[in-house]
Amino acid sequence: MTLLVLGAGGLLGSSLVRHCLERSIDVAGTYHSTAPAFDIQLENHDIRNTAAFQSLLDEHRPDTVVNCAALTDVDECESRRERAFEVNGDAPGELATACVKRDVQFVHISTDYVFDGNTTEPYDETVTPSPIQVYGESKLEGEKAVRSASRDTLVTRLSFVYGVRGDTNELIGFPAWVRNTLQAEEKVPLFVDQHLTPTRAGQAVTTVLDLLEQGATGTYHIACRSCVTPYEFGKEIAGLQGKGEELVAKSTRSAVTRDADRPAYTCLDVGAVETELGRPQPTLTEDLQNIGEKLAV
Repeated sequence: MTLLVLGAGGLLGSSLVRHCLERSIDVAGTYHSTAPAFDIQLENHDIRNTAAFQSLLDEHRPDTVVNCAALTDVDECESRRERAFEVNGDAPGELATACVKRDVQFVHISTDYVFDGNTTEPYDETVTPSPIQVYGESKLEGEKAVRSASRDTLVTRLSFVYGVRGDTNELIGFPAWVRNTLQAEEKVPLFVDQHLTPTRAGQAVTTVLDLLEQGATGTYHIACRSCVTPYEFGKEIAGLQGKGEELVAKSTRSAVTRDADRPAYTCLDVGAVETELGRPQPTLTEDLQNIGEKLAV
């Protein structure tokens, strides 16, 4: 298998490249701003440039393209709606169409924010999405465009992504912020009125690669099995650090003013991917233990 990773400069993309290298999978990548530190073929590329992407396909001739590139700043999407739809909505459809014409498998990464959060039960893949902010709307448009290009594409939805970069081995995301704040002995106010199923990047890309090896297509939710609040998430991190639990404080979403609304509940049901791969997704505790050395004081 030969992969082309779009967005190899980000957390998820860099993690995917690293896991490909560990599995001896031929891999090349693209980046938008800063090149990741890999000894592979890397191209500076804007996914909105369809002609350039077609040239990349003809040059690298991958078996599979994985689109990790996106505009993921939820508040920026709210203020830059047109750009959000160009990057998250229109471009993925053009990418998938170009791949279909060359018989290349296309994998698209989406988000739990395609859901409105008006439930108390985990969302499975059969639930009709109903996003409440521009980010979710644009990502849903991307899903639709990709599926319109081909029913044989693979769409994966992740939630609250964090983890270790594949090139620098640096911890990125919520756990890094909590760790650093606790190490500074400062209070960490965390929501108790939001529920989610955090996705560790390394676990997600391993699952994507396994799905590809299975020949899976369609839509799959990839996350941990634990539906938690950010407060509970922070408490787990503090526990692994061995100090600072008393600094993790309860807060609510109303305490923070942001441009874009966030759903109150976006826990993902991961039963479909567990059935496909014949194994359970990890719990949050298991995922955090996997990166325990990054959390230690």
